Amino acid sequence: MFENLQIFRMSHAMATHAGARQTVIARNMANADTPGYAAQDIAPFRTELESKNTDFTPRATRAAHLNGSLRVEHPVTGRPGANADPNGNSVSLETEMIHAVETKQQHDRALAIYRHSLTVLRSAISRR
Repeated sequence: MFENLQIFRMSHAMATHAGARQTVIARNMANADTPGYAAQDIAPFRTELESKNTDFTPRATRAAHLNGSLRVEHPVTGRPGANADPNGNSVSLETEMIHAVETKQQHDRALAIYRHSLTVLRSAISRR
């Protein structure tokens, strides 16, 4: 019953998106000194929310995907507007730290939505 509530699915999708973006940001920071490495990012959650897949169901993006797991794949793209250093690396640690904070805020927002929705649901159930 509870898995069909759209608000829970949306908050789960938002938290999953934040986790995937944090992984990409951590990979960027780890490769900050790698020559030729280009900074990467994933599309903002708003783009995913406004896409045609607004029911937040997992979608297979390759043959082995969803075979035993329910992970939603977030395509990684190059970060537009990133200036490369002379060695070809386009990672700026300051920019990555700002993106990491934004991503943490998105994750915290998703958890707050989930917690508040549970509180509302508990209140509705207890007032029968």
